[in-house]
Formats: sequence, C-alpha cells, structure tokens
Amino acid sequence: MVQFKTGYYADVRMEEIVSTQLHYINGEIENYVNRIRKGAFIRVYDGSKWYYSATTDLDDLQSELDKLYAMANCNPEIKKNPIVIKMPREKARKLKFQSNNVAKVPVSAKLSKTESVFHLFKNHSRLAMWQNYYVDRHIKKRILNSCGADVEFDLQQAGLAYYISMKDAEKTFMERIEASADNFEELQLSEKAITEFLAKSEDFLLNSKPLEPGKYQTILSPVVAGVFAHESFGHKSEADFMLGDENMKKEWQLGKKVGVDMLSIYDDGNLPGSGYIAFDDEGKAPEKTYLIRQGKLTGRLHNTETAVSLDEEPTGNARAISFDYEPIVRMTATIIEPGTYTKEELFSQVRQGIYIDKIKHGSGMSTFTLAPSFAYFIENGKIAYPVEISVVTGSVFETLGKIEALSDKTEVFSFSVGGCGKMEQYPLPVSFGGPYVLISELNAR
Repeated sequence: MVQFKTGYYADVRMEEIVSTQLHYINGEIENYVNRIRKGAFIRVYDGSKWYYSATTDLDDLQSELDKLYAMANCNPEIKKNPIVIKMPREKARKLKFQSNNVAKVPVSAKLSKTESVFHLFKNHSRLAMWQNYYVDRHIKKRILNSCGADVEFDLQQAGLAYYISMKDAEKTFMERIEASADNFEELQLSEKAITEFLAKSEDFLLNSKPLEPGKYQTILSPVVAGVFAHESFGHKSEADFMLGDENMKKEWQLGKKVGVDMLSIYDDGNLPGSGYIAFDDEGKAPEKTYLIRQGKLTGRLHNTETAVSLDEEPTGNARAISFDYEPIVRMTATIIEPGTYTKEELFSQVRQGIYIDKIKHGSGMSTFTLAPSFAYFIENGKIAYPVEISVVTGSVFETLGKIEALSDKTEVFSFSVGGCGKMEQYPLPVSFGGPYVLISELNAR
C-alpha cells in the first residue's frame, strides 16, 4: 500500500463515499444525484510541523506521501515525541453495514419510499409550498499509520425530510419533519406522524399568539435539550478551543462546579445513530467521555494533539467531513442523562411558563441562543396555547445552575439533512439528546 519512512510520523486515511440525494418541490422531482468519491488524506509530522495533502489518486499514494516527506525534516527521535507516543496502534476491521449497504438499494425503492406520502401534502389546503429530500451515504474507511495502526470500518446513514410553508392571509409558518436511520429498511415517516405534524403546524399558524418579552420558567423538549447541550456546551468541550486561550482554560478548569448536582452530560461515538463512529479519523476507537458529572466539569473532547497539549488522553474525537479535510476535534453523540421525574410531574411544577417543543436553530459558546418554532404557553401545569417566540437566550453556566428538574427518560436524535458545522467543515453527522429539562428562568422575546 505505502512505505513509511523512519524519522517521521505519517498516516493515510483512505475513503470511499457513495451517496444519493433526491430533491422534490411540490411533489415534482428537481434533482437526483448519485455520487461515488474515492480519495485519501495524508499527513506527515516531523515533531515540529504537520504537512498535509489530499488526493483522489489512490493508485499513487506513495508519491503523494513522498512529496510530504521531502518538505519535512527527518527527526531520528520522532518515536519519542509525546504526540507520536499517543497515536493509535490498533489493527481491526469493523464493517458493520456490508449486509445492508444502502448504496446497494435500487433507486426505485428510494423513490417509492419518498413519494409514498406525497398525497398527504398535495391534499392540504394551507400549504403554500412543500419540498422534501431523501439522502443517504455509505462511507468505507481505512487508516494506516507509521506506528503500526491499520483499521478498516464503515459508516452509514439514510434520511427523509419534508419542509413545509403554510400561509393564512399575511401570516406564514415554516417547519419540517424528518427521520433518520442507519439502514434503509428502518427509515420511516408514517402517514400518522405526517398527518399529526400537518395538523400541529396548522394549529400553530392559526392560533399562536406573540409572547410578551420577559423571563420565564421554561421546559425544553428532549430534542431541544439535546441541541442546547450540543450548541451551548458541547462545542465548549472541544479542546482545540482552549489552545492558546488562558481565559478559557481557567473557565474550563476540571472539577469546577458548573451546574446542579443532578446534571450529567457525556459524548459517546459508540451509540447507534448519525454520531456513531467505529474509529475516529486518527484511528482511535471512541470513548464515553463525561463532560459534566453531577454538576462538575469532568472531561473534554480531544484529538491526539490537544490531549498532549493539555496533558490528558485522546478521546476518539478527531473527525473530518471527508478525505478533503484534516481531522479536528468534533463531537459524536452528546447526551444529557435523565433524572427522576415523569414528564407529567415535571410539567406540573410550572404555574406560568413556556414549553419549547422544537427549534429552527441554536448557537452558543459562553452565551447561547435558541430560535423556537413550536412553542407553547403553560398554565397550571398544562399546555394552554401556542406562542410565537423569536429567541430564548442565556448564559451557559448560569443556565446549567438553574435546572430544576429532569425527566426520567432520555431520547436521542439524529440529523437527517445537514449536520454540525465547525470552521470550514460542514455538515458533519452527529447525534444529540436528553430528557425534558425544566429551567427556573430564561430570557424570551
């Protein structure tokens, strides 16, 4: 395959990506793309600098590797380098999706599954426009390095998403319903689920009222709690943000109390879903990494270089969206652990407040912003009516200290279309989830 030279660290990540995308507008197909891409990302490290290259010529990887060697400086002591010492050395083959490879499913079956519910949209009088996507992707990877690692594995995801725009006079409402699975047979959006979604959207369009700006006791649904954990806290746990930033290192001191005792958040790439990875893009198996445990900071996410810089251990979170990019520190599946309350008990604690059922998007680092779509006013423990909220905001650490209750079941979600963005690398498949979360006070407007 390739010959590694002594005096350098090097690794080669080879990928074969087979993907399908179908796009419809108002039931008419607009775009069908079936793509096969093969390539490799190559790195050389001489103890001082990294040298990178990406290529689609898998038959001549050696010459690409040799070009990087020519730019680097030979280092007889490279094997003693702290980064090289921590590089993976495992040999393994974990091909999980060979028997149900989505790339082998006929396109006719993909068309049929996507179009089977079109009649529900075509017959709805409130729809101004609707569009949908079917997407799938199967990725096979092999990673070799000069420390002896040789791992081969695959990843897979299929998704359906239906976007709608409803209109009543001058008032509009836009939302989507989606589903994701790691194989084609289990990918499903039932007629019942879509019918309920359309009815819920129409109710919101016709009956929602603007929320008076203020501070409200707030309940986050499991999907919103998961996005909150990912956007406002998960990104802060990615250790590359701390390199060269002494203020963030102080803010992120392990053992620091940052939330209520009942709160625990972890990241785990072993979980089924779009955050699953058999190995990260340096060849390390993922770990369950607690970021917060019982309200205290207990860990952060690493690739090999950040782990050495902060005198910790790699966690299997070196990820890239494709062979065109270098691996950087990224989340996999970021989850809030459940509490002890039933959903009903949790809602019963709210006399007047808001329930955020779904959001358009979220963002955050030290502070966070959530833009709700489906949201409801709560009176005496019951949902009273839908409300229009532009944003909900707060300080991350202050909000973690204002959690009053967590429901007793965690739900995990996957992106079907899109994913996580960081730097120039978007979209990266991730998962997220949590229980229902009751927060004593959030700013809403």
